Amino acid sequence: MPRVNKALISAAAAVTLLLAACGEAPQQAGGPPGMGPQGPVEVGVATVETKPVPVTTELPGRTSAFRVAEVRPQVNGIIQKRLFQEGGTVKEGDQLYQIDPAPYEATVASAKAELSEAEANLKAQRAKAKRYRELVKTSTVSQQALDDAIAAEGQGEARVAAARASLQKAQIDLGYTKVYAPISGRIGKSSVTEGALVTANQANPLATIQQLDPIYVDITQSVSQLMRLRRDIAEGRVLSTNGRTPVTLEVEGVEYGIPGELQFADVTVDTGTNSVLLRAVVPNPNQDLLPGLFVRARVLQGAREDAILISQRAVVRQPDGSAMVWVVGDDGTVNPRPVQAAQAIGSDWLVSAGLKPGERIVMEGLQKIRPGAAVKPVPMTAAQVATGQSAAPRKAD
Repeated sequence: MPRVNKALISAAAAVTLLLAACGEAPQQAGGPPGMGPQGPVEVGVATVETKPVPVTTELPGRTSAFRVAEVRPQVNGIIQKRLFQEGGTVKEGDQLYQIDPAPYEATVASAKAELSEAEANLKAQRAKAKRYRELVKTSTVSQQALDDAIAAEGQGEARVAAARASLQKAQIDLGYTKVYAPISGRIGKSSVTEGALVTANQANPLATIQQLDPIYVDITQSVSQLMRLRRDIAEGRVLSTNGRTPVTLEVEGVEYGIPGELQFADVTVDTGTNSVLLRAVVPNPNQDLLPGLFVRARVLQGAREDAILISQRAVVRQPDGSAMVWVVGDDGTVNPRPVQAAQAIGSDWLVSAGLKPGERIVMEGLQKIRPGAAVKPVPMTAAQVATGQSAAPRKAD
């Protein structure tokens, strides 16, 4: 019996402890939301501020040569020499090819002889016309003979002019036997070698020269983006540049260090892609950019005077892609709020709707809060927000 009594006493004590524990649980559950054993949860917060922000648009583009010249022969003949290094740099006026000049030299010599003959005949015809003008006064020659002499003089002058033109044409053709570079730039491979027969204005170029400094960047922008930008400018949300529009490039994920400038925007919409063409000119002194290269171009198209930027750390994406942030109210509780954050600028989101200046948003401690929870906001400095550092703990009073 003593052993049974001892067991009953132990069981009664265990039941008493269990009931006491059950009685305490509802009391804790009924406490303020988010209130832990140490009080409200500490969260790092940042205050929403406005500042001027440039409006840039990142667009795809391709590079193209600033100038392109296809070198073609202007006379027929045999290539005697190629005077450039394929793939090298040539200057305007450098000789590229030598076409056999012998036939054209002969033509020049023949034209000179014809000109000399025409000038000699003209000299005799002028002298004859001069004599007949004196003789007709004394009726030694008839008026008809004088008229014939004057006509012969005019024909002689025409023959001289034609002979001079023929000589000039022959000299031009002789000059064309030396093929010169029409522009400065990088020359590609030669399509002919020594001994090849070429013809005037043939379809295939002898070589192609491309000027690569500066270089064009052809950018495409969708009509919807362009129309939205114009609406923002018209409604005063974005200030137009109305002047120089800088363009920066990214090539294979690497920033190209030399900025360019937007030259013009096309006025015609491409019906296939529903986009417009923008053309930028970018310096290329080291010729790092080659024609046909795919690039990402950031175009400055305006500026927002009172823009709201928040760190990407504070934005939570919902399953449907919408964005939300946690806002600390004046009563010290935190609640989620949807925002419009469609454009990323560096490590921040540009918020167009959903927040006001002076409001506090949670940057740190998002995993410890729930709607309506009481929190203890710890302000974070701009440096902490930018570098991702934690909020400095507050010292106890």
